[in-house]
Amino acid sequence: MSKAGYKVSTSSAVALSAATARTALMMITPSSFGGELKKFRIGFDGISASAVPVLWEIVRSTNASNSTPGTGNTTETSNIVQVYGRAITTGFTAFSASTSEPTVLTVLDSGLLTPAGGLLLYDFALGSEFECDVSAGLGIRLTAPASVNARASMILERI
Repeated sequence: MSKAGYKVSTSSAVALSAATARTALMMITPSSFGGELKKFRIGFDGISASAVPVLWEIVRSTNASNSTPGTGNTTETSNIVQVYGRAITTGFTAFSASTSEPTVLTVLDSGLLTPAGGLLLYDFALGSEFECDVSAGLGIRLTAPASVNARASMILERI
């Protein structure tokens, strides 16, 4: 079976506030298929070399609440592009810069990254990707000790 891959990015910088967790980017699957996270990118625009690292988390969401694009966040659905595979209807929706955090998030992976121009490019090894069920989501949540801006992107496949 041919795979279809999609990329979504934050359309603008996501402002992080001191010590406040914020879902920077979330992709939501429809009721007809799940999703598999293949790659993700996170970058910061900080300039202080002494800045405390930002906690990044890859999360799975049940979409229990605060997960509707455009409600307490920025809609990114029009920012989803197919990057490989046979051309088929996207089906995904997405949002960024949550002002009301989605509930029922499960942290799948996490780490620290410097906000002083820090950049993380991560491609999952074959067979180690993270998945979500139908009508669920995969996203990137960031917690910065001090104010900084971030950009993020994800590449997912339909499963």
